Amino acid sequence: MSNELIAILEHLERERGIDKEILLAAVEAAMVSAVKKAIGAKDAQSIKVEIDRDNGKIRAFCDNKEIKSIDFGRIAAQTARQVMIQKIREAEKDVIYNEFVSKVGTIVSGNVYRFEKGNIVVDLFGRTEGIIPYREQVPKEEFKLGDRIRVYILEVKKESKGSQITLSRRHPNLVKKLFELEVPEIYEGIVEIKFMSREPGERTKIAVWSKDERVDCVGACVGIRGSRVKNIVSELQGEKLDIIRWSDNIREYITAALAPAKISEIKLDKDKQQAEVIVAEDQLSLSIGRHGQNVRLASKLVGWELDIRTKPEEKEEATSKEEQSLANIHGVGEKILSVLVESGFSTLESLAEADVETLSKIKGLGEKKAEKIIKEAKALLKK
Repeated sequence: MSNELIAILEHLERERGIDKEILLAAVEAAMVSAVKKAIGAKDAQSIKVEIDRDNGKIRAFCDNKEIKSIDFGRIAAQTARQVMIQKIREAEKDVIYNEFVSKVGTIVSGNVYRFEKGNIVVDLFGRTEGIIPYREQVPKEEFKLGDRIRVYILEVKKESKGSQITLSRRHPNLVKKLFELEVPEIYEGIVEIKFMSREPGERTKIAVWSKDERVDCVGACVGIRGSRVKNIVSELQGEKLDIIRWSDNIREYITAALAPAKISEIKLDKDKQQAEVIVAEDQLSLSIGRHGQNVRLASKLVGWELDIRTKPEEKEEATSKEEQSLANIHGVGEKILSVLVESGFSTLESLAEADVETLSKIKGLGEKKAEKIIKEAKALLKK
């Protein structure tokens, strides 16, 4: 154990990333135990071991007197080797812990290594393993053994068996970090992600803002022909992404957040941070979204409670105009008008396209009356 020891420790430093000085200190501590056992000393505090950092020569002292013993060399080497292995393992655990604890809040790549009791075990750089618990998985995502996967490091704990690294595919910051990797303007701080709301595996809304007026924040995130956002969607296995422009004007921001629906009017209650959003009837389902997803994500993104409504008077006004146009037909009174609308003939167009037989079956109308109504409806449409 001399030059060979130094060579071994230097190799471990290169291959495992363990500081050689930490290893030398571990060997010296191991040698103290070995010397105490070899000479039968009762007090280890009186024993000191030094290893020359250049040539690896080991010298031991007891009460400041150098120990020279044939048996000591053999016993010390054997004991030191066992303790050194233990210390190296501990040091390696510390290196892995320190490396990954500094990566908490970032994303790393790995390979799916195995499936264990509902958890996904991921091989990280071939050095250690991380776990995606079931609660941090996205139900719609499917992985196979060996698949390359990007994960968000949620937590790192030091345990007796080593570091426990908890990974996530559900955390909203996974999407944020993917944008930082794909969009240089975000990484450089030119474009800023203001707010996000996510339903993992389904849809994410992200509000962005540019510090430079010359840079289009939405365009930068989408990329040429959608190249940047496509890469992120692919990584998220098809999750939909809505990229909207953030605005300090709350009306503009709410309108953008509810896209692609078109908004007619917004009534604000700033004290309660509530907004009544008025939309046309044909925009209602689009603004609410499937199972209320669009308005739910928009509400989280904006931080306001959004109540989507249609204008009742719009429908009434439209019906009134339709009835008024039907009333222009000679011989159509209020009673017949009401019956026609109830039967589905609420416009001149619908009457003009009707046939005499169908219309004559309506209560109060005969064949001649039906024929006359159809003829007059056609005439009014030509005016």
